[in-house]
Order: sequence, then C-alpha cells, then structure tokens
Amino acid sequence: MYRHFFKRFLDFTLTFVGLICISPIFLVLCILVRLKLGSPIFFRQMRIGRNDRPFMMIKFRTMTDARDKDGNLLPDTDRFTKFGDFLRNSSLDELPELLNVLKGDMSLVGPRPLYPIYLPYYTREESRRHDVRGGITGLAQINGRALCRWKDRFAYDVRYVDELSFTNDVRILWRTFFKVAAKDDIGVPSVTDEGGLHVLREVQQPEKVRIVEQMLAKSNNRL
Repeated sequence: MYRHFFKRFLDFTLTFVGLICISPIFLVLCILVRLKLGSPIFFRQMRIGRNDRPFMMIKFRTMTDARDKDGNLLPDTDRFTKFGDFLRNSSLDELPELLNVLKGDMSLVGPRPLYPIYLPYYTREESRRHDVRGGITGLAQINGRALCRWKDRFAYDVRYVDELSFTNDVRILWRTFFKVAAKDDIGVPSVTDEGGLHVLREVQQPEKVRIVEQMLAKSNNRL
C-alpha cells in the first residue's frame, strides 16, 4: 500500500508544504543565481526515471556562460565561481528538484536518477533500480555518497527497491539531513574517478542502445 499509493501522496504533500515554507529562501537563491551566474536560472538535464522513462531534472545553475573571443564556452574549470561551489557543496543547487517531485518525475527518496546513456550498461538486476521513482536522496547517498563506486551504488539501489517502506524512507531522510549538514564525503573520490559507466563496461542490454538513441534524438529535435 505504501509503495503504490501513500509514498506518492506523502511526496506531494511534504514537498508542497516544504516549498511554501522555504519559498523566501528559494526566491533569494533565484535572484542570487541570476545576478552572479546569469540566465537561465535553472539547469535542465535529461535523466531516467521509473520504468526507464526520461525526464528533465531541474537544478540551479552553478557555472557561468563565459566564452572565449570566438564565442565558444570556456572549460568548466574556468566557469566555476565561489558562489557556484557554495551551491554545490551545500547541496542547495538541488533544491529545484523538489519541482520534479511535485510533477511526479521523482520522489524524495529513491535511487538517484542517472544519464540515459547508461541504460544499456546496467545488468538486468541493476535495471531494477528503475522499478521505482528516482529520488533526491537514497540509500546509496547515506552509505558513502561520493565514495560509492558504481557496483556498490547499484547494489544499494536494488536493495532499496526490495526493502522499500515508510520506515526506511524516514530513516534515509533523517540521515541525509545530517550528511548534508556535516558536508560528509564532499570533495573526495567518487564514481566519476572511475569514469563513466559506458566507459568502464561493455553493453549489457543491447536492445536498449536503440532506445537511448531515440531518446536523445527526440531531445535534440526539441532544442
């Protein structure tokens, strides 16, 4: 019952009330991002949600659009600012994901949504992470966060799906609060140090290669 009804009900209710409570902070951050980093305020990126469906994840932008004399974007390292680093290190850049929760793209708790390109590289067991909505936080985030390697992260994700319950969600949210407050695991080796999943592995599910190509083609056509 919780998995199929109450989880979504609680996600929507808690997020709606939470956004009202933090609306002054949200508004101030919007203004600061616009003044310090430019427009647009939000950064949108395609991720994969429940049942392998793509959606656009929303975050505050954390880099400028600084360009060279030929109009090309400068490398990421040259577009970072202290304010952008503050947003990332404090996890405030993820606040707009609450809008994804309201829309039903995400949940407050669940496996962290990842890039479409990774779909063919999951094992069939790992693909079960998409049996539920992706979350702003999850079991992997409270068990190592940036320290988690791919294999461990996916093991936590599948475990979350198997053990999904109200009690576990409350426990994860509680532990996430203290993780963020203490800034645990920030600036330490992460899965990105291993390289992208598509670089480390051979294709595990060939039938999904074409699906990803179609997703990306549709996205490019919209742009």
